[in-house]
Amino acid sequence: MRVALEALSREHLGELAQGRIPAGLAARALAGALPPAKVASRALARRDAGHAQPWCEVFAVARASDGTIVGGCGFKGDPVDGRAGIFYGVAPAQRGQGIATAAVRQLVARAFAQGTQGVLAEILPGNIASERTVQACGFVRLGEHVAEDGEVVVQWLARETHPLFMHPVPGSNP
Repeated sequence: MRVALEALSREHLGELAQGRIPAGLAARALAGALPPAKVASRALARRDAGHAQPWCEVFAVARASDGTIVGGCGFKGDPVDGRAGIFYGVAPAQRGQGIATAAVRQLVARAFAQGTQGVLAEILPGNIASERTVQACGFVRLGEHVAEDGEVVVQWLARETHPLFMHPVPGSNP
């Protein structure tokens, strides 16, 4: 499935951080598609602290065919040791259609275009759908890790040298 990543504005993030669906997105966004309040709050705090774009950017994932917002994704913050962390999610009614895979490929392409050496995804153990997504995007399993919120997650890494990333991803707009 072809998707477009649309950067969410400061105003949109502010509304999301307060638990509201931004008026400008409400008519296009499916239930559960937009990032949760904690993600929007984290992005705003990083922006306010002067962190560089794109590392505090949050995107709406829009279906290319009709512009419907079917998910959200972005970067977790500045790269650490040359690795950028990502997050992604898809509206429950749209899962299983390749949306997450398309969005993750675009995020990875953007990260590599900014000079990162790798892209990290952290997935809760047992989340088979997310594991399949990152595997389809060329990530390799690194192992379990305790995330900053104290949860045990499995880390997955994509390297620019993987054949998937040696050439631009069709349909991406990095």
